[in-house]
Amino acid sequence: MATSPTELLPEETPDEPAPTTTTLDLEQRAHQIFPTLSATDIRHMRRFGHVVCFKNGEMIFEAGKTSFGLMLVLKGGIEVNRYDGLGNTSYVTTHLPGQFSGEVAQLSGRPALGNGHAVGDVEVLVVPSESLRQLLVAHADLGERIVRALILRRVGLIEQASGGPVIVGPRGHGRIHTLQTFLQANGHPHVVLDPEHNQQAADLMAHYQPVAEELPLVVCPDGVVKKNPSVVDIGRCLGMLPELDSDKVWDVIVVGAGPAGLATAVYAASEGLSVLALETRAYGGQAGASARIENYLGFPTGVSGRALAGRAYVQAQKFGVEVAIPAPAGRLVCDTYPLQVEMCGSLQMLKAKTVVLSCGARYRRPSLANLKQFEGKGVYYWASPVEAKLCKTEEIILVGGGNSAGQAAVFLSGYASKVHMLIRKDSLSSTMSSYLIERIAATPNISLHTCTEIVALEGDEDGLRQVRTRNAKTGLECDYDVCRVFLFIGAEPNTGWLSDCGVDVDPHGFIRTGFDVTKAQCKANFANGVYPRDLPSRAALETSVPGVFAIGDVRATSTKRVAAAVGEGAAVVAQIHQFLANLPADKQH
Repeated sequence: MATSPTELLPEETPDEPAPTTTTLDLEQRAHQIFPTLSATDIRHMRRFGHVVCFKNGEMIFEAGKTSFGLMLVLKGGIEVNRYDGLGNTSYVTTHLPGQFSGEVAQLSGRPALGNGHAVGDVEVLVVPSESLRQLLVAHADLGERIVRALILRRVGLIEQASGGPVIVGPRGHGRIHTLQTFLQANGHPHVVLDPEHNQQAADLMAHYQPVAEELPLVVCPDGVVKKNPSVVDIGRCLGMLPELDSDKVWDVIVVGAGPAGLATAVYAASEGLSVLALETRAYGGQAGASARIENYLGFPTGVSGRALAGRAYVQAQKFGVEVAIPAPAGRLVCDTYPLQVEMCGSLQMLKAKTVVLSCGARYRRPSLANLKQFEGKGVYYWASPVEAKLCKTEEIILVGGGNSAGQAAVFLSGYASKVHMLIRKDSLSSTMSSYLIERIAATPNISLHTCTEIVALEGDEDGLRQVRTRNAKTGLECDYDVCRVFLFIGAEPNTGWLSDCGVDVDPHGFIRTGFDVTKAQCKANFANGVYPRDLPSRAALETSVPGVFAIGDVRATSTKRVAAAVGEGAAVVAQIHQFLANLPADKQH
């Protein structure tokens, strides 16, 4: 039987779309979203759960409060309604015998995003999150259908902007943009309400009467209202940032959940190691900002960074990885064992037998006096659909000549009337893949300005209004009446927080590993009579500190490509196993 072209292109018609995927045809995929399991499937599931009974009308689970794993209906039904903290409800479906409740959050035991009530006398098989993950691994075919349904349900919630926090504030407020991009990057449904156009939002503002510094207001799914919350506050109210046990010793703590970190998490957890992944902003790292990655093996028509990261994130949850977002690491303590990672902004210390540094690199900020004033109000370091909608039909400026900048320019050109692309060099040939250079040249509303940089930003408290540029060769200055600037101007390693630990870095701040560490030690110790044969052997991805490994963009000499990062994330797991196997007996447990 011949294979159709679409069967060879799973990225175009994915069985398991990423949680951030949009434009889902819910009606056509209803059989996948709400499948009815067979008697054989139910028999398999009974080994992983326990039966609980509810009376007619009884609350079975509650938005923002109940963490239940998955519930399979054996008798009666569960009526599911979307719910937000403002009290708005809307009917979703009624799960009948053989159907199950839940969405992606239930893979990791996060709170429910809707309400469920008993219809008649109800019996359900409750499968807790840990048992659910065991079920998915033990019965691959059944697990595939369950995971697909959970993901599709999350996608539906995102498309319909229901089941998450409600952000209330005036249009264009910089903090709203910060919270909105954080939630979208993490594949979490939410809605933004402007009090000038929504009565409920106006009533909420009238009730709480926030001053300017207290905006925006955010209503959590459980009804709690927060004034100008940080992303940490939002993470906690949604269960994305769980309470972590300071006494637990993890086999692996992964710092950074970009492609490298997620690969480590997936492979390590699938091989039986306990894994905690700490991420500062959103899973996917800088790759998550890529509108389309076209040179990643197996995706001939390309895949967005958000879609790739979303699939990896769900995969990590499936194998039991604990992912904490936003959870920036503040300090690495290496003079004791187990190793310890201090959480930024708190005194909590987390213990691990090994630590994998995949904390990546961050975009540099140009030296402009008032840059911070316009961040989130005209200056952006990310090009997601949120920003794209802001610049619709406008002229914009994008600064940078790397692949991420090229992908962003092409993506934004579909929304903006004109994209002025600024680079310091006289061409893109040394910094960008040829296929992107050709696409930029073929896009009529992208204008490339070589040897050019921004020298001034002008605006007011409402946001950016004008940008001045200068050509380094001619000295000619130009003013552009633009309100949106996107900065992709190279990256610097995120290694400043490692100074107390003594992890060896190169002159640019990237982490040395393997033989590069040995060479650095040779140079430092040669005068003291230490020769290469006297130095301890070191795994290829191990840093100068035993048990601490570095992968991805933060590692010196690494190839700055998504595929290379994923490869290093997989390779480091074998080296972790070797390190753990060689530990003295008193440190094994």
